[in-house]
Amino acid sequence: MTKKLYLPAIIALIVALSSCGSKMGGLTSDYFTTNPAVLEAVGGKVPVTINGKFPEKYFNKKTIVEVTPVLKWKGGEAKGKTATFQGEKVEGNNQTIAYKMGGNYTMKTSFDYVPEMAQSELFLEFKARKGAKTYTIPAVKIADGVISTSELINNTLGSANPALGEDAFQRIIKEAHKENIMFLIQQANIRSSEAKKAKDFRDEVKNISDAVNKRVHSVEVSAYASPDGGLDLNTGLAKNREKNTANLVNKEFKGAKLDLPVDAKYTAQDWEGFQELVANSNIQDKDLILRVLSMYSDPEQREQEIKNISSVYSTLAEDILPQLRRSRLILNYEIIGKSDEEISKLASTNAKELNLEELLYAATLTDNAAEQEAIYTKATELFPNDYRAYNNLGKLAYQAGNLAKAESFFKKAYSIEATPEVNTNLGLISLAKGDKATAETYLGKGAGSKVLSEAMGNLYVAQGEYDKAVSSFADTKTNSAALAQILAKDYNKAKNTLDGVKNPDAYTDYLKAVLGARTNNNTMVVDNLKKAVQKDSALAKKAAADLEFAKYFTNSDFMSIIK
Repeated sequence: MTKKLYLPAIIALIVALSSCGSKMGGLTSDYFTTNPAVLEAVGGKVPVTINGKFPEKYFNKKTIVEVTPVLKWKGGEAKGKTATFQGEKVEGNNQTIAYKMGGNYTMKTSFDYVPEMAQSELFLEFKARKGAKTYTIPAVKIADGVISTSELINNTLGSANPALGEDAFQRIIKEAHKENIMFLIQQANIRSSEAKKAKDFRDEVKNISDAVNKRVHSVEVSAYASPDGGLDLNTGLAKNREKNTANLVNKEFKGAKLDLPVDAKYTAQDWEGFQELVANSNIQDKDLILRVLSMYSDPEQREQEIKNISSVYSTLAEDILPQLRRSRLILNYEIIGKSDEEISKLASTNAKELNLEELLYAATLTDNAAEQEAIYTKATELFPNDYRAYNNLGKLAYQAGNLAKAESFFKKAYSIEATPEVNTNLGLISLAKGDKATAETYLGKGAGSKVLSEAMGNLYVAQGEYDKAVSSFADTKTNSAALAQILAKDYNKAKNTLDGVKNPDAYTDYLKAVLGARTNNNTMVVDNLKKAVQKDSALAKKAAADLEFAKYFTNSDFMSIIK
């Protein structure tokens, strides 16, 4: 009796399946491959290429099948882009699958990454439709996922180096004091009105020599003749002007008891000075004159060609040439600044005695972050209109892990002056907040910042452009640089970078463990993961779900660390 009841139902089911294509039942994972084989997060996405196959005599000629990739994890799922296929007798624009031959197909899709995907599985879900009827084909698991190593950029950004608003302090500043003694045309004697300039020059040299914080470097006399007139005449003139000027300066020095050598020289025809004066003048046809100077090197030919420009020669004779009949007195000296000890002491006891550059420099004389913060804070009080102290307070806050405080200081600096350094730092803040678009905008204005390349390396990692990141980081020794090298599979360089990190933290050790897993170095995995967990216990839970360590999930040493 029971058999009689079930038999008609079974027959009806067979007929129903036949009407849709009785062979369009469940497919096995053997018909699918994925690239990558284990899904991986790249630039905040989980991309995957799926290669599938409908077997021979499977696809009903009148059926349409929708295939949807679905990434599933405990408590959630994400659907990818659906692909639609049709049988040979269906009119439409979808890929046609032959009944007898079957058919291959390729699907590309991407999921927005969320941390829960670390323990997930990729399925294909099918929906078949024949006419008005819809049938469900069992889903097929085709891959595991997701390796999320690239997302460590959110943790390694803390080791990035924000840009410093650098001081312009110079302990030794080179300066020069100059006087010009002028001569009349074709004369070398020094007039009394011009001799007074030598006395003024002497007094300045005396003052510099007597100053505690100044030091005379050299004294020079350079005598000249203007280019007009013959070479022999001008040579004699220039030579005599040099002699007379040097004698006068030496006489003044002797009277003032200044024992300083005078380096004297002369230039017979001052074409260089002539060219400079003409270039800076408003003389008519000055471009023509400058062209003559560039075309001819012979002094006599130059002079003749310029005289041929009769319309301007009189102006040259009145306005330009007289300025070249001179002896130039030059005092080269140095201003000696405060010592490091003096600056450090004043920074902590009486900062008002320091100028801005000295105060900013004082912060570089200590490695103590609290002392640096105190100095920069004082700088903001004494010099509130300079961006650098605010920027540098932001740098300290960033390095301490206080991003909100860092952003506040960087924005204050930005409101004063939107320099490349401040833009670079705001780019790092935006990147740390996960706003890659804003980060890219800020970093696009960072040209000139010394750490821009490193900051761009961090952005490239976040965008999934690992080769660009490696190139941009160059020889930078940070966790982020090592992460880029691991993701780009440059494992030797990554190890060298991690070994060179100045202040290694838990993520430095974690990355070494990942590197060990990728290079099949069991000792490297266990030793470094143990260090990482000791520094940050939360990394035990991360490692337990990290598919980088999938083959260690049965390793007793590994399991003892993550418990």
